[in-house]
Amino acid sequence: MDKLVELDRGPNPVDRHVGLRIRMRRKELGISQERLAEAVGLTFQQIQKYERAANRVSASKLWELSQALRTNIAYFYEGLLEMGAEHLPRESMQDFLLTPEGLELAATFPRIESARLRRKVLELVRALVEEPESVEA
Repeated sequence: MDKLVELDRGPNPVDRHVGLRIRMRRKELGISQERLAEAVGLTFQQIQKYERAANRVSASKLWELSQALRTNIAYFYEGLLEMGAEHLPRESMQDFLLTPEGLELAATFPRIESARLRRKVLELVRALVEEPESVEA
């Protein structure tokens, strides 16, 4: 019975975070799921499952992924300490970052050199969210 309850809650927030960090690093390096899978001896479907947190990443596989993605193990856990694992959202921000738009925004936004311009973009996004009727293109 306990296992059924656990299944209904979805992936563990820490697993979701690690999967998101795998995907973000892979995209940052311009590596396909197929290429990463080949580098660590898996199928690309398994990489997809790791990135979506459908499957947990073992410690040994996380080590191999860190080597293939040219980073350290701590990279995959960055941001957890600040939020506290129990407070990580199961959806929302992480789900957004798993979309092509979210990933592109996360990668592109920091490249805006002007702090003033970054604030203006943020103000625009806030205004669009607060707008009762959004404009569809």
